[in-house]
Amino acid sequence: MNKRKVLSLLLILIIGITGIISAESNYYTYNRSENINHLEAIQNANREIAKEVLPAIVSIDVVNIIERQSNRGMFSSPFDLFFGRPAPNKESEKESETQEFRSAAMGSGVIVRKDNKNIYVLTNNHVVGEADEITIHLDDGRTFEAEIVGTDPRRDIALVKFETKEDIPVAKLGNSDDVQVGDISFAIGNPLGFSSTFTSGVISAVGRNADERLGTSFTDFIQTDAAINPGNSGGALVNIYGEVIGINTWIASQTGGNIGLGFSIPINRAKEIIDDLIQSGKVEYGWLGISMGDPSENLEKSMKLVNRSGAFVFNVYKDSPAWNGGIKPGDFITSIDNKKIEDGNDLLKVVGNLEPGKQYIFKIVRKSKPVNAYVDITARDEEAAIRSNSNNLWPGLTVVEITDEIQERLNLPKNIGKVMIGSVIEGSPAFTAGMRNGDIIKEINKKRINNLMDFYEALNRSTDELIFKVNKHGTDIIIGIVK
Repeated sequence: MNKRKVLSLLLILIIGITGIISAESNYYTYNRSENINHLEAIQNANREIAKEVLPAIVSIDVVNIIERQSNRGMFSSPFDLFFGRPAPNKESEKESETQEFRSAAMGSGVIVRKDNKNIYVLTNNHVVGEADEITIHLDDGRTFEAEIVGTDPRRDIALVKFETKEDIPVAKLGNSDDVQVGDISFAIGNPLGFSSTFTSGVISAVGRNADERLGTSFTDFIQTDAAINPGNSGGALVNIYGEVIGINTWIASQTGGNIGLGFSIPINRAKEIIDDLIQSGKVEYGWLGISMGDPSENLEKSMKLVNRSGAFVFNVYKDSPAWNGGIKPGDFITSIDNKKIEDGNDLLKVVGNLEPGKQYIFKIVRKSKPVNAYVDITARDEEAAIRSNSNNLWPGLTVVEITDEIQERLNLPKNIGKVMIGSVIEGSPAFTAGMRNGDIIKEINKKRINNLMDFYEALNRSTDELIFKVNKHGTDIIIGIVK
């Protein structure tokens, strides 16, 4: 091959390579530009959401004033701390005085309504509690003194208000029933005192039940991984349309800081009670009058409830709506006015939302057969009053069937009995009569108890007096209880 041909081939090769490099460069430049455009669109959307929502989210400062007795001057010398305090005299009594202590806290809130000069802010009950002083700080720097309108500890919701004729932005409230796992979400609030903080994430779960530390709760929760920290309580969980879909309430954390497990009250649960809080300062819940829950595997098999949805009735309060409506221990509630009951938590929420003074039809499984109970619901008392009423909780215990596994594990004699007490509620009739965990119920009114069905059938017989033959630590004793 001559020199001219070699040079020609090299020139063609160089031009080809240059063209390929140029094409690839243009391709990556084009795609990089497209990617940036996508990111800018997301960034601009986030900016628009923040700009729209932040003005309606507030920081809340609360002060609780606590009065304590001060004994200033009661110790005449440091040695009094070790060798006893001298007897008070008139002079030292004068020095004993009441001192005022101010306990400060902070949280967040959402402006949800404007009625003439009244501006209403939704927040958590645990943020404001029974605060003596409440100060609202808007995103634009304006500050207003506020007061409590009403509280609902059972949903951890509170409504406060301040008054002004100035222009105040109101948040758009969305529909939390439309929220789905995977939806983009934004948490806005006042974490650790850093006001107007905006974080993003996704909806991790819906329909979460309350942590046991929160006590009785009449709401479910939306779970999000958008960063929520102390101070975010009462702030907003927002969707991509700038609508409030939840009120941020609590976090699950071993450190007290965010680990991606934040929980919000669905805004629909809060919207249901705003009018009640404005009108009466509180929320009335329906009262059935039972202790209930989800049956264990042992209980399901023995009572023939496997693969059924509903809630099991363990105990019934005397003279309660359930008692007067004919609901008995051992019943399994499957629906209320044709609304299906999924489990114990579902029953608690459904009953809580029933209207006091109205009658409802409860569908029940009793001894494997369907039964209807017609119950006149009343208003629920405060939780403390309910807990103090355990002396009226009949019978005040739960039982389990003694399986071969339990018998072997506890090394029980074969003929000792088939039903064991799993727990006894302190102060209940069963507790007062002397029944305790681990006791074995052998007979009720001289009828042998061979399974849980026998137990509940004998327990619910129409008689005011029940005589139990119980085995305690290997010894048979007789216990009588009057309903």
